[in-house]
Amino acid sequence: MKKSPQPSHETAEMLAIQALAFIAEEPNRLGFFIAATGIAPDQIRDAARAPDFLAGVLEHMLAYENLLVEFAYSARIDPAEIARAHRVLGKVWERDLP
Repeated sequence: MKKSPQPSHETAEMLAIQALAFIAEEPNRLGFFIAATGIAPDQIRDAARAPDFLAGVLEHMLAYENLLVEFAYSARIDPAEIARAHRVLGKVWERDLP
């Protein structure tokens, strides 16, 4: 089976920013994100500039299937795109994948 190409770093960052906006547009999603990550609401904007934080946003998406599916549907993308973007931002080695 042919593998889909890895997104560029810039494309992965843009997807993570889009995911963060999706989380932030709904108070319940944002509250759950804040509770799960421990970040203070007033720190999100500054934190969003860091690739590690953006990787964490995608990791959060990947950890919650309903959120992942809702976002993928909203963005009109395959949920696997989020995992590929996470690998680019999170620097996961291929050998570490199942």
